[in-house]
Amino acid sequence: MVKYKLDGEKTKEAVEAALEKYRMYMLTVPDEFLPRVTQTYSLVPPSQTNAFHSSTEDIAVKRADFDREKYKYMEKIHRAVNRLTKLQRELIVKRYMTFEEPRDCDVYNDMCISESKYYREREKAFYKIAFALGIEVYKEEETPV
Repeated sequence: MVKYKLDGEKTKEAVEAALEKYRMYMLTVPDEFLPRVTQTYSLVPPSQTNAFHSSTEDIAVKRADFDREKYKYMEKIHRAVNRLTKLQRELIVKRYMTFEEPRDCDVYNDMCISESKYYREREKAFYKIAFALGIEVYKEEETPV
């Protein structure tokens, strides 16, 4: 019989990756979504649709789609973090949701909590976020029948 058990380490990695993605969304806009300044040459076969093809328009559409996905993703993160306790929310926001990238010790010292309490609360917060986002990771375990 196969039984599924939560894989704590991979789940924590998934949450850290999700929070890092959030930080990157805050900080960056990919170059491919910016209009090109230099002229490019390409062979475009003639079309009978009379539709005008503009790379600037294509980029604007891609940019709008990207922005919509980015804001949707960021809103999911906000909803998940808002489900945490006050302490857990403060910890996650200070550590993962700012432009700076503080070290763990900076955060727990700033919050005036012990290192062990910091890591316990962070782990609880990670699990809550993982379940809220649906990114928890399971591993299979064989159980004797």
